[in-house]
Amino acid sequence: MNKSEFVDAVAEKANVTKKNADAILSATLDLIVESVASGEKVSLVGFGSFEKRDRQAREGRNPATGESMTIAATTVPAFSAGKSFKEAVAPSKG
Repeated sequence: MNKSEFVDAVAEKANVTKKNADAILSATLDLIVESVASGEKVSLVGFGSFEKRDRQAREGRNPATGESMTIAATTVPAFSAGKSFKEAVAPSKG
């Protein structure tokens, strides 16, 4: 599902116009990006949480030459799915 299809589905489910659904979705995504970029953790109970994580420098290999190289430390965005999201995707069999 791409963004346009998602906006259509949200508009239908929430009984709002596509324009309003697009504005709300865009604002939500912008706020998540801005918050995580500034170091805040965004937790949506039942869905999951978004946060900024630091990756340490590590050794890697150039796949073309096999030569060993150092991969620099970096900061990356991360998402952890919430319990109900995980269970919806992969129901427990117990």
